[in-house]
Amino acid sequence: MGKRRIIVGISGASGFQYGMKALTLLRDQDIEVHLVVTKGAEVTRAMETHWQREQVVALADEVHSIHHLGAAIASGSFKTLGMIIAPCSMNSLAAIAHGLAGNLLTRAADVILKERRRLVLMVRETPLNLTQIRNMHLVSEMGGIIYPPVPAFYQQPQSVDDIVHHSVARALDLFDLDVGDLTRWGEKK
Repeated sequence: MGKRRIIVGISGASGFQYGMKALTLLRDQDIEVHLVVTKGAEVTRAMETHWQREQVVALADEVHSIHHLGAAIASGSFKTLGMIIAPCSMNSLAAIAHGLAGNLLTRAADVILKERRRLVLMVRETPLNLTQIRNMHLVSEMGGIIYPPVPAFYQQPQSVDDIVHHSVARALDLFDLDVGDLTRWGEKK
């Protein structure tokens, strides 16, 4: 693969900040970022944050419409490191677990799984019901990684941004991306 690429998906679960942090951290990497945002994520962005859509899309190299099933990221021949969905709603998780590729987010995730590339889902919901747990199990069996954004208090975070930063940086670690400024267990700041 020539240019390294990654897909960032943002779905409608609470926690739009996770997707925004992924986009921000990836800006300092030599990597092409492809973004797809669900309608639910647009609603969450407006409800939970002060960011305007233009600010979000400006952080990506390419932005794909959720409806464009013919986009490059819908094809296995389009080489990427993989895809992170941050946050990942239970609706998106269920669609991915059952191969329902009715929009570009779930189609791209399906392609990532079939090509045996890295898929990281930052699922955002609690408590979990049995169907949600089974869906996580199915995605895990297919090679996806379930990565709930759980705070690491050993980091002694001083702000919400510290918590979000650490969770997203650790999730991006799963793509062998060193986003910097990440204190690891046993290391001094």
